Amino acid sequence: MTWRSVRACLLLAMLLAGLGLPSGASAQQGQGFQRQQVQIILREGLSAILERHLESAAPSDLVLWSLRGLSAVDPGLAVQVQGGTLALSLQGRLLGERPLSGLLPAAAAQALADEQASRAAEMLLRFYIEAWNASATLQRAGANRMLQAGFDEIFNHLDPYSRYIDAEEAEAARQRRVGQSGLGFRLAAGQRGALVIAVLNPGSIAAQGGVREGDVLLAIDGVPVSSRRISQAAELLEGPSGSSVELTLRRGRQQLTLVLQRDSQGGQALRAEWSEGILWLHLRAFSTMTTEWIIEALNSAFSGPTPPRGVVLDLRGNRGGLLGQAMTVSDAFLTQGVIAQSAGRHPEARRVWEAGGHDLARGRPVVVLVDGRTASSAEIVAAALSDRARAVVVGSATLGKGLIQIVYPLANGAEVLVSWSRVLAPLGWPVQGLGIIPAVCTSLGADSLRGALQALSQGTSPMAPVLQRLRQARAPVPASEVAALRAQCPPAEGRPWDQEAARYLIDHPAAYQAAAGP
Repeated sequence: MTWRSVRACLLLAMLLAGLGLPSGASAQQGQGFQRQQVQIILREGLSAILERHLESAAPSDLVLWSLRGLSAVDPGLAVQVQGGTLALSLQGRLLGERPLSGLLPAAAAQALADEQASRAAEMLLRFYIEAWNASATLQRAGANRMLQAGFDEIFNHLDPYSRYIDAEEAEAARQRRVGQSGLGFRLAAGQRGALVIAVLNPGSIAAQGGVREGDVLLAIDGVPVSSRRISQAAELLEGPSGSSVELTLRRGRQQLTLVLQRDSQGGQALRAEWSEGILWLHLRAFSTMTTEWIIEALNSAFSGPTPPRGVVLDLRGNRGGLLGQAMTVSDAFLTQGVIAQSAGRHPEARRVWEAGGHDLARGRPVVVLVDGRTASSAEIVAAALSDRARAVVVGSATLGKGLIQIVYPLANGAEVLVSWSRVLAPLGWPVQGLGIIPAVCTSLGADSLRGALQALSQGTSPMAPVLQRLRQARAPVPASEVAALRAQCPPAEGRPWDQEAARYLIDHPAAYQAAAGP
């Protein structure tokens, strides 16, 4: 049996038992040291990092960083590298030492990620056992705390968003990602890419509709699904209150189709308002229904006898959400061309998203409001519409979160989230670190804003040189350049005059055109 088969069996046993631990675990298992499980977790986590992380890392560095992380649990532990040999000690007493000669340099490790991860995991396991046997502090903390500390230190050296999350937090994250969909069940990864009904509430819509615990989900509304694209399945399950969804299931050797009707959904994250002929769309987050809500609001507004003379998309305080929704929301305002790109070391990390629909705002002026809290998917939308000259961005520099994470489940119910690609705006500059720099800056004060609007009305854009410099930036951007660009419009919370600036631009086409650029 391969280690991947071992992992699948462990994960399935955990999901069916609903305990977050392998079947047969005792009440004290969370505090014990299970050699086989620890080795599998280390190997899976290190393999994901070596193969997929945005930045290359040497396996020897991963081993060194992981061991250094143990000192966060027991400060008496120390690690040294001398002459290519790694040594671990406790309070000055040598616990073990091993040569690093079997581990490849960073440049060669990606192609042999599994093999190098196995070697590194075996070496780490031996050190972990020696540390465990010698340290009462580690034994009290438990093996899961050791793993947390080791991965935390590794990710401290890599990027701000990669991380290890324990079983409890991972379960909560899975529930947020997959959701209940008003149907009373969740999905879990089974063997060979299967999606298994992991939790089914008695009396729920699913239970009353004939769904059983352990059913394998094959398709949703005729669209095949698997655990390899669980987020897609989650989006397919979501839908408007009262609508129906068709599930194709496998139960043993039987295949069956059930139709369920969705129950009530949570409150919408979109608020649409009319004011003085302008459609204001206040969007708090990017969830599974965001694009549908945006499309409905635009179609409703522009199908009336008096369509809006402009649209304001308010993304202030929006921390992001589903990446796919950022692309489809952008597409609602664009007719063609690149929406965004992604790039990374792994070939699958390189993607280009292109618009292919209709501009539902029908060419009317669009203003996007952002602030220092705007992040992730919200930044992607702002960058896409700004680079394509389809909207004018107003506000302050945004957070600058432009890395995409891939999620790896581990044998103890925990997960590692590995940043494996960076988002690039349509013109090729990286969102990470830089964030979005507005064409109309409001964070420098009301007087500065009045001067900027007056200049725009005369056909001059004060921020044009800054935006040109931003769009010429390429990853990795030096920290000094990031700081210099962001200082031109420092991040701040939304200001009362953001809306005034948006209204002015829509009321004054010449100023709008000067801010939007060519």
